Amino acid sequence: MVNSMHDRAPLASMRRPQRDFHFVFGLKPQTEPMHVMFYLALESCRRVNTPDAIHFHYRNEPFGPHWDRIKPHLTLHRITQSALLDMSRYNAHREGQFILREGLSYAHEADVVRLQVLRDAGGCYADMDSLFVRPYPDELFGHDFAIAEESAVTQVHQVQQSSLCNAVMFARPNSQFIKRWLEDMPRRFDGSWAAHSCVAASQLAREFPDEVTRLPWAWFYRYGIARESLATLFEPLNRPEHTRALPRHDVLSIHLWAHLWWSEQRTDFSNFHHGVLNEPYVREGSSTYARLARQFLD
Repeated sequence: MVNSMHDRAPLASMRRPQRDFHFVFGLKPQTEPMHVMFYLALESCRRVNTPDAIHFHYRNEPFGPHWDRIKPHLTLHRITQSALLDMSRYNAHREGQFILREGLSYAHEADVVRLQVLRDAGGCYADMDSLFVRPYPDELFGHDFAIAEESAVTQVHQVQQSSLCNAVMFARPNSQFIKRWLEDMPRRFDGSWAAHSCVAASQLAREFPDEVTRLPWAWFYRYGIARESLATLFEPLNRPEHTRALPRHDVLSIHLWAHLWWSEQRTDFSNFHHGVLNEPYVREGSSTYARLARQFLD
């Protein structure tokens, strides 16, 4: 049984830990100005969590007005080496072929880089499609490794399996679990979206439960990947089922699952897309996301 956050003794009596946040971005060339969603992820982190440092790891530097606004608040780290996994494995099945065709392989390199960053520096890693709502407690930064579970992943012809989501993670430098995960990743990578990342983490956690603290899923993933959940995030709050859509007190941040709706051509999860999410949408919209995010555009 993986250790639970609630099974651990409070760390409040210890000295306040270093509150460092890490983001990975720009592994592919930047052809458009930084999108407002990415700016809001960084700015909400800065205002809500008051970090000691926000470390921005990138290969290709962003540009544009939003980048110019947030850049002075970041500690920049240029990525000079490649961390790509075996790309020949994408051709083994349909999901891998889709990832290759849509140019999403950079996300798998990011799966590696985020673990390398936490292994070397410790702190909190968060995805760039996040919105921070309430401060992360200091005690989260004191765990050797801490992660939360997302919705179960359905495999073809298989039962659902648990998945520890790597969109938000906390670690100390040289975390034993992260070192195991990194060593195991090349073997588990099969070209699918998450076999080497979130699914692998869940499997390793069952083998080495003492090395992991499991955090409450609702803190980060209250809104899941189902079409109705994404609608609750991004559509106007004008329907009865949306009347209680704003986050409860247990939500610390929101993961937006942007890879599922970013492209205008992808409609299997949502008709929403990145072109709709602009400054007027955030400033004037009545969706859950807009109502929570607009304060960070002031």
